Amino acid sequence: MSRIGKSPVALPSGVECQIGSGSIAIKGPLGQLVQTHPHYVAVEQANGQLQVKVVEDSIRANAMSGTLRALLANMVVGVSKGFERKLNLVGVGY
Repeated sequence: MSRIGKSPVALPSGVECQIGSGSIAIKGPLGQLVQTHPHYVAVEQANGQLQVKVVEDSIRANAMSGTLRALLANMVVGVSKGFERKLNLVGVGY
């Protein structure tokens, strides 16, 4: 299992997670996001955390465990805090 995939994703207060067969829905104050996941990776929820588990031992499953964990962490940030990008426009005419 990848090193990123081993660490759990913390769910802050106000964020709910619904795990279905093949999809994960995360709902928070700023909306709801849904992510599908392959059959060789499973997600478990316990103690206010999400844990990604590898079902079958393969290189693809190992890679997807880290990818899915990163996607879930970004989804939690998106529905709780939101994303913001500040742009500095430099030059004449902007």
